[in-house]
Amino acid sequence: METKTRILIVDDHQLVIQGILCSLKEVGDFDVITTNTCDEAFRLIKTNQKTNPFQLLFTDLSFDNITDDSLLDGGEELIKAIRNNDFDIKIAVITGHTETNRVYNVISNLNPNAYLLKNKCDATEIGFAVNKMLANDYYYTHEIHQKIMRRNIIQIQMDD
Repeated sequence: METKTRILIVDDHQLVIQGILCSLKEVGDFDVITTNTCDEAFRLIKTNQKTNPFQLLFTDLSFDNITDDSLLDGGEELIKAIRNNDFDIKIAVITGHTETNRVYNVISNLNPNAYLLKNKCDATEIGFAVNKMLANDYYYTHEIHQKIMRRNIIQIQMDD
């Protein structure tokens, strides 16, 4: 029997989680777990790493439910913690953040396997991103790709 791809979704908005779940159901048969905090997401990744690891993670960047007790104060910190522990998991950022410098910094410093925009994403795009990540490839939604290209052109012009 073929094992299902395990996916972890972390977002502080339940409606977003439900949207991603519905999209994933449209494009494939996955084993999906959800949580609304980065601390819980990291705990789940860590405790399942040896026995039943997640292959994919969908995370937002900003979380409104951070408390003084939170160890990880957002998606960027979650990604850093995953990278620092060398967990073998593909990471998709799914966010509303489109600020050019933030996008550039996230991609340059954290190297997510996918970067999707919540307000422009549908099941087809999520499915495409999942397939790209499972094939060890990268996928950045069109608007993000264009921002990175423009940022690189500006950087080249500044260097000249």
